[in-house]
Amino acid sequence: MSNRSTFLNLARWLVWGGWMAACSAQTLPDEVVTEDRTARYQVTYNAQRHDAFNSPYSSVNSLTAAKDQMYTFSATAHWGFRPWQNGELYFNPEVVEGVPFTGNLVGMAGYSNGEITRAAGTSPKYYRQRLFLRQTWNNGGGQEVVEPDFNQMAGVVDKNRWVLTVGNFSILDVFDDNAYAKDPRTQFMNWGNWTYAAYDYAADARGFGWGATLEWYFDNWALRAGRMTAPIAPNLLPVDMALGRHYGDQVEVERGHTLLGEPGKVRLLAWRDHAVMASFSDASQWLAQQRALNPGYQPTGPDALLAVRGDVKTKFGLGLNIEQAINSDIGFFLRTMRTDGRTETLAFTEADGSLSTGLVFKGGLWQRPDDAVGVSWMRSTLSGDRQNFLKSGGISFFIGDGKLSYAPEQVLECFYSFQVTKGLWLTADYQRMRNPAYNADRGPVNVYAARFHAEF
Repeated sequence: MSNRSTFLNLARWLVWGGWMAACSAQTLPDEVVTEDRTARYQVTYNAQRHDAFNSPYSSVNSLTAAKDQMYTFSATAHWGFRPWQNGELYFNPEVVEGVPFTGNLVGMAGYSNGEITRAAGTSPKYYRQRLFLRQTWNNGGGQEVVEPDFNQMAGVVDKNRWVLTVGNFSILDVFDDNAYAKDPRTQFMNWGNWTYAAYDYAADARGFGWGATLEWYFDNWALRAGRMTAPIAPNLLPVDMALGRHYGDQVEVERGHTLLGEPGKVRLLAWRDHAVMASFSDASQWLAQQRALNPGYQPTGPDALLAVRGDVKTKFGLGLNIEQAINSDIGFFLRTMRTDGRTETLAFTEADGSLSTGLVFKGGLWQRPDDAVGVSWMRSTLSGDRQNFLKSGGISFFIGDGKLSYAPEQVLECFYSFQVTKGLWLTADYQRMRNPAYNADRGPVNVYAARFHAEF
C-alpha cells in the first residue's frame, strides 16, 4: 500500500465519520454543559540522579557506574474543537528537551523517567505530538457524563457506543489505561509502571504513530482493536505509512466490575508487530562466525542485529491489566505481560516478560485530597534467545554490558506528589534498581528524582 493510498483512506474515514455523525446526532439534555472547543496546557520538569554503584565491567551500552544526573522538560498544548456533533479534532504541539543518564538511552530496561524517550538534547525541540479525529456513534443504553480533560471535551455519551480514533497519536491513548499507574508526569515515573515494560508497541522513537482504532462500549464491557504504523527501521523516528505491509495490531477486552462495593476493571491485551526485524538467534550465529574469523572481535554497537536484519518477522505478546479501588482513597494495580522474545526491540522495550504492581494512596487520608503517595514493585525478564545474545557479548540498541550474568531486573519505586496550589504539583521519587539491564554483576542503582508539573 502506497503513502498516497494510506492518506486517501484516512480522508475517506474522515468524510464517512462526518456523514455518520450527522445521521446519528442526538440532542443533549439542557442541563449538561458541552464543550465545543478546548485549550489545555501542561509543563513538566523532571530531574534525576543516581549514586555510584558496583560495576566490575561495562561496555558501550552500560549505565555509567559513576554518579550521574539527567533531566527532561516538556511543554504541551492540547487544542481541540468539534467539527460536527459527536466529532472531536485534536492537535498537540510540544516542545521538549532533556539528557538521559550516560548521555544516551542505555543501561536499563525499566527507564527511570518515562518521558526520556522524547529527550532531544539541551536545546528545546518542537514537534507535532498528536493530530487526530475522534468520532462517536451513540447507540442508547443510558447516558454518562464525560468530564473535561486533556484531549477530552466535556459532554455526555451513551453507555452503548462506538468510538473511532484516526490520525497521529499514541496507541497508549486508547489501550492499556489504568487509574493508578498511567502518566509519568503525574504518577509513577518508571516506564514499567505506566505501561507494560514488555509492550513493544509499534511507534516512532518518541512513542507516536499514524493509524486507527475502533472501540465498542456496552454496559460494563469495552472491546478495542487498532492498527498503527511501525518505524521504517527499528528504533528510528520515521514511520512506514504502508499500513498493509508493516504495522502493529492490538486487541483489548475490558470488563468493569464491583468488588466488595468498590469499582475495578480487568483488561486483557493481545498485540502483534509485523515489520522488518532481526532475530536474536540469527544475530548470535553471526557473532560466532565473526569470532571464528577474528577471535578478538568485539561489537561496538548493534552490529550483529543490523547485519542479519533483512526480512519481515512477527512479534507478539499477551498482557493482563488490573485496577481495583480498595476504598475511596486507596487503589491497587497490577500489569503482567509475556512476549515470544525471538526478535529485537521494535520501538523501546528491552523486556520479554514484565510484572508491575503497587498501591496508590490519595491525600484524603491525611486531609490533603489532591496529594498522593505511591509504592510499586517491577520485575522484567528476558527470553532465552535474548539472554544468549547478550551473554555472547551482543549489543542491542539500549542494553549490552559486553557479557551477562543473567538475573531479572527489579525496581522498587516510591513517590509523594504534593499539590502546592491548584494546577501545580511537586513530586519526590525514589527508585532502587537491582540487576540493571539484567546483569547481576552490576548494581544495585539508587535513583532520586524531583518533578515539577503544572496544568492550566
